Amino acid sequence: MGLTWKKGVLTALLGAAAASGLTTLILILAEATSVLLPTDTKFGIVFDAGSSHTSLFVYQWPADKENNTGVVSQALACQVKGPGISSYASNPAQAGESLQGCLEEALTLVPKARHQETPMFLGATAGMRLLSQKNSSQAEDIFAAVSRVLGQSPLDFWGAELLAGQDEGASGWVTINYVLGLLVKYSFSGEWVQPLEETPVGALDMGGASTQITFVPEGPILDKSTQATFRLYGSEYSVYTHSYLCFGRDQMLTRLLTRLVQSSPTPLVRHPCYHSGYWATLSPAALYESPCVHATPPPDLDQNLTVEGTGNPGACVSAIRGLFNFSSCQGRGHCAFDGVYQPPVQGRFYAFSNFYYTFHFLNLTSKQPLATVNATVWEFCQRPWKQVEASSPGQDRWLRDYCASGLYILTLLLEGYGFSEETWSGIEFHKQAGGTDIGWTLGYMLNLTSMIPAEVPTQGRAESYGVWAAGVVFAALTLVATLGAAAVHLLWPQG
Repeated sequence: MGLTWKKGVLTALLGAAAASGLTTLILILAEATSVLLPTDTKFGIVFDAGSSHTSLFVYQWPADKENNTGVVSQALACQVKGPGISSYASNPAQAGESLQGCLEEALTLVPKARHQETPMFLGATAGMRLLSQKNSSQAEDIFAAVSRVLGQSPLDFWGAELLAGQDEGASGWVTINYVLGLLVKYSFSGEWVQPLEETPVGALDMGGASTQITFVPEGPILDKSTQATFRLYGSEYSVYTHSYLCFGRDQMLTRLLTRLVQSSPTPLVRHPCYHSGYWATLSPAALYESPCVHATPPPDLDQNLTVEGTGNPGACVSAIRGLFNFSSCQGRGHCAFDGVYQPPVQGRFYAFSNFYYTFHFLNLTSKQPLATVNATVWEFCQRPWKQVEASSPGQDRWLRDYCASGLYILTLLLEGYGFSEETWSGIEFHKQAGGTDIGWTLGYMLNLTSMIPAEVPTQGRAESYGVWAAGVVFAALTLVATLGAAAVHLLWPQG
């Protein structure tokens, strides 16, 4: 009888230990599963409709955002075939159709389950700003055609609109400082933290039709129309930013050529920024189609002109200076050109887009001293056209313009924005940073994600703590039951 009772107690204790151990194991596995499951990924798509071309960028970020802002990375960059959408003024439907190729690539990348919740936005910059000034109905037709195509996709289309120059500049600044880790970075402790001691980097952007400068000045911003403020990762930021319409590379070249045509008494136009030995014929009518050209067209627009290069960098700089109104800033402090307020530049700057493309061609992106940069550009401008052609095969489209672009960049940065030989060393020329294309689109997406609520994790910290506590209790019960069974077996008298 005693032995039977002893076996019953032993069996009960061992059964309790097994049940408690099994429960503990299930709880631990459930907790491990909830911890190890990857966070859901959200996506966002931005079309950058520039003056010369359109690009699509797909961004992704974890659903549980950091301080209400997505930690965003670039997942895809796709350049749309053909010119910018403003070029389709006579055939708006084609502007929408041109986006289909890159849109299909984005739809393939983003999981179908995420399509309906993925925001998509098209922002048009200076090319469409100019078209809106010239013919607002044509611009509206293009936006309508683009919206029809994008609105038919399974994605969450947020709209197509004209991006203000100030927003373009500020968003470019956000992009650079984000990818450099100056807004938020991943710490050794495994957390996203804000680098408090590092100074943000200024942004220098140049597209085909406009150019932007954005930076944090030392003192207060006196002209509030040049100030942009936003909140990212729980902090407020305030920057100086200004966009100069008609001072992008393509419009600068058009304005420069028009001035030379206007000042030439004969159909033979001598261009000091073109290499000696270069010549071409052109129709002047195309020059006067640009809203940036305010000169009165000549009566004989149908007569072709001959343009001959002279390769004279000194005369080229003089002609380029004529595109600026420096006299409007005389006697005024904190002024750049054309009467625009600007505090003194300070700190590091990243120059991208056409700043980078021009200086990359001229091999001037390695932080060379200003004297070296200036001498290199002048030497290039003085090369005969045949020599330039022979040394750069396949560059025919822009080859004749690198001299003018290089001297224009030097004039804009030094005489326009006020950089000096001392502050020049703070300018770096880049296309990408951290594997991400530099431009306004990522900065815009970062601002956009602050409007998208973060997903609440399915297993919260309180719930995780409860599972952990229960596991500890069951583990203790398992230990007690096991020890009790051992005690019964060892201490209970045999008989």
